[in-house]
Amino acid sequence: MSDETRPDSGPTGPVGRRKRFLRRLMGAIYAIAGVTHFLAPESFARAVPPELPRPRALVYLSGIAEVALGLGVQFERTRRASAWGIVALLVAVFPANVYMATDDVATELVPDRLARVARAAAWARLPFQAALVLWAWWHASPESGSGSDAETETRAGTAS
Repeated sequence: MSDETRPDSGPTGPVGRRKRFLRRLMGAIYAIAGVTHFLAPESFARAVPPELPRPRALVYLSGIAEVALGLGVQFERTRRASAWGIVALLVAVFPANVYMATDDVATELVPDRLARVARAAAWARLPFQAALVLWAWWHASPESGSGSDAETETRAGTAS
């Protein structure tokens, strides 16, 4: 094994270190966001479109998913599956983000003096969701030189 790789965390060059830091940051953000679903479930439940059943249960379910995926992305063994899970979660909650923007739900969650800011943030979040999907997708891809994915690719390349 070269000095440029560690099986537990992927490449260790400058790009690898930066990517690992961003993965840790992303995981922490999702874990913390997931915990907030349990601290303020009613606020999150208001963002669930009325067509969906049991808003509070959906809030708890998405909170559990965010905590689990945020923790899972921290470990090389579960990084890819957890990152794909984050992509799926972001796609699944997108209707709630659209509902918050189009039905002015965001303004109900803040004092009147912040209504314009909340409305703007709800609309800004829609394209930002694509950036979040790309961030997670970046961590879902195999890392060259890290752990089992690289070993499998190497073996497959030498076998042909």
